[in-house]
Amino acid sequence: MSIDADTLFNALAHPLRLRALLLLQQEGELCVCELTHALGVSQPMISRHLAQLRQAGVVSDRRRGLWVYYRLHDALPEWAQQVLTATSEGIAGQGIYAADRAALAAMPDRPEIACCG
Repeated sequence: MSIDADTLFNALAHPLRLRALLLLQQEGELCVCELTHALGVSQPMISRHLAQLRQAGVVSDRRRGLWVYYRLHDALPEWAQQVLTATSEGIAGQGIYAADRAALAAMPDRPEIACCG
């Protein structure tokens, strides 16, 4: 798989996709229910954005029963991973990005325990 700069930066251009990507970059893999909770959006909204990221080759997904888990695509080029890492390190502790991480950390009954397990 090869992703070009236009595709990656287009994926990062929408605030919700950027927030989701930063959480995935930091956490490794998240269930859709975790993303909806952390980002405070509906399941259809986050699923639409995750589908765009999947089609662009930025994330991959796996099903486990009724639940879908997302992570950064294993074939994401090193330069693209470096962009996400630098972005995460630069802004993760600020504003909405810090609030997203806090909301995820405070989520009751995380997937392995209840909602997706």
